[in-house]
Parts: sequence; C-alpha cells; structure tokens
Amino acid sequence: MAGAERLAWEPRLHAASAHALYLHIPFCKRKCAYCDFPSWATPARDASLRAYARSLGRLVAQAADDGLLEGCETAYIGGGTPTYLGEGLASLVGRVREAASDVAELTCEANPDSLTDALLSGLVAAGATRVSIGVQSLSDAELAELGRVHDAACARERVAAAVASGLDVSCDLMCAIPRQTDTTWADTLAGALGLGVGHLSVYPLAIEEGTPLARSVGDDDPAWNASDVQADRMEQACAAIEAHGLARYEVASYALPGKRCRHNIAYWTGVPYLGLGTGAAGMLAAEGYARLRAACPRLPEPPRDMARARLTMEGMPAEVGAARSLADLAFSCEFLTAREAAAEDLMLGARLTCGLDPGLVAHAREAIGADAVDGTLASLVRDGYLDDALAPTQRGWLLGNELYGRLWDLASRA
Repeated sequence: MAGAERLAWEPRLHAASAHALYLHIPFCKRKCAYCDFPSWATPARDASLRAYARSLGRLVAQAADDGLLEGCETAYIGGGTPTYLGEGLASLVGRVREAASDVAELTCEANPDSLTDALLSGLVAAGATRVSIGVQSLSDAELAELGRVHDAACARERVAAAVASGLDVSCDLMCAIPRQTDTTWADTLAGALGLGVGHLSVYPLAIEEGTPLARSVGDDDPAWNASDVQADRMEQACAAIEAHGLARYEVASYALPGKRCRHNIAYWTGVPYLGLGTGAAGMLAAEGYARLRAACPRLPEPPRDMARARLTMEGMPAEVGAARSLADLAFSCEFLTAREAAAEDLMLGARLTCGLDPGLVAHAREAIGADAVDGTLASLVRDGYLDDALAPTQRGWLLGNELYGRLWDLASRA
C-alpha cells in the first residue's frame, strides 16, 4: 500500500508545468486600513489598468505556448480588486480560457462596490465559474473602521446578485476587528448565510506592520484583537456556519457539498502553481522551474539539490504592463531541498480537515527519515494537535502556529 501511496503523490513532485494559475491585480479604488498586499489606489480611468490587464493576457498565452500550463485545472484572479478592472476583467478571463482549456474552476475576487450586473454577465459569458466577494462585515460601523469602500446594504445586494447569476459564490468575512461584538459577529454570519452562498472563508484580522491600522493602534495590543477573542469568534463562526449545512474543510473555509474551492486546496496539497502579476507568488517543481527558466533567462540557476522553487514576481505595475514576454519579468526565488519541500507539505496539509495524505506521509518518511516523521506525528497526536487520522483537532485549529511550526521543524532536524 505504501508504494501505491508514493506513486499517487509522485506526479506533483516532478511536474513540468503548473497545475494551478494565480494572476494578481494590484489596483484598488482605495487601500483598506489593514491591507499589506501589493496593491495601490488608482483612478479607474488610469490607462495603466488596461495596459496591465492586456500584458497579463499576453503572459498567460505565452506560458501556455511554452508548456507551463499543461494540465492546469484551476485559475484564480486575485488582488487588490480584480473587479476594479471592469470589462477588462472579463476579457482577461477569456484569455485564460483560451490559453488553458483544461481549467475546471476559474475564480475572480470581487469587491461589492465594483461587482456590477454588467460585469457579472460578462464574467459568466467569458467562462468564470466562481466569485469570491470581500464582504468582511455586515456592520456599517465595522466596515468604516476597516476602510472598506462599500456598506452593508451594498454587500447584501451584490452578493445576492452574484448568487442569482449562476456563479458559485464565496464570501470572505473577518472577525476580531474594531467595534465588533459577539452580537454584531453573529449578525454578520447570519446575514451572509442567508444570502445563499455555497462557500464562506472566515479570518481573524491580522494587524500588519506598516499599515494605517497598525499605526493607529501603535504599540498597544487592542482588546478587540486579543488571541482569546480571535479563538472565541472563530468557534462562534464554526458553530453558526456548520449549523447552516456548510462543512469545514480547511482551517478558515467552509462549503456546501461540491462547493469547495479547488484552487485553495491546491495550495495545501503540494500542487505546483504559477503566479503572474506584481507580487504574485508561485511554486514549481524542479522540472517546472527549468521550463520557466527557458522562457525567462533572467532566473538564476538553481542549486543541484533543489526539489522545489518558490517564486515571487517583482516589478511595479507599470513594469508589468510594459512587459512583452516572460523574458521581461523578474522574480525573487527561494529554493527548497526535497527534505524542506516534504516538511512544507506536511505543514500545509495540516490545514485540511481530511488529515495528512497517506501518500505525503509515505514520501516524507523517505525524504526526511521515518524516525523523525513518525516521532513528530506521534508527539502531535499525543499532545492533542492531531487525531489518530492525522487530522487537526480543535486544539490544532486554535493553536495552529504551534502545530505548523513543529511540522516545519522537520525541514532542519538532523
């Protein structure tokens, strides 16, 4: 059985292409107070938006021509605010469809204020299958504190329109935020669930250094974002969402049957993905990196023991918008050995309710060492972070940093 499990995991370890595609749109109407993503407030009529979208379309087409998207099954256009592109987003979806015909799930992130009826129709016609809408809260006071452009009424109306369009719809909600109480959080959860969405992602707010929110709180640890508040709100969300029929499948995500986000699951299961756009992250096996390097000679030669490359695309939006081919792009790179990649996959796989894949565990025992892997997993079960099926327990969900850290430690343990 172990041999069969290793064979089941093997293809992703040596894939010569990306099986998932991420495109980053770095434009917004206004930067949110908590956001540290690579994005910039940009006038809607700025020509750079159109130039950037056209350039991404060219780059995707070349990636496909160079074999980098063979077998690509999912695509995700995130940001920033992809819907801020307007009809340019639908055109970009069409270019992805032309380049990667095997894509079964194609998601666009959306903000309520820019998700118009015309754009919804355009996305459906172009071949999008899913939208992920950044609702965050259904309290106007909380939305104002976060610096969101939309209000609660707009969010409700636009989510309902998206559901009616026939697209699969997900909502992002945020807890442990300024002015939030148990009651307003319950109201946000109930309101979102009542709109008929098939997927919810729920996150505690992270106060990121350098953001306006971080500057406003200074060195204080605000009570509304305390670790026990975060844990309580996440437990409150779990109870409310699962009572509505959505099942948790990942630390922060819930879905109705058949509505799980395949693209997000790819990130947690060692599937190679290509990221294009300012600040976009990618992960390729050694074989896939060699293929990308043939198209982009500026990439560095990898070390001989490299098993995986993690890449972040560099360059400001204007530079990306001016790019004529992959050869014009610059990436920062991190190279992982087989041991480090296996430890990383264990860490990421521990985010899923299904537990660690047997094929991954079998591979990790070979790449890292059976004694080290078995000892760490046994200790995590004994300490209550994993159950006997190697799935996270409630303690594992609430103390995820400890769980993930102990698995990542396998990357360097002698």
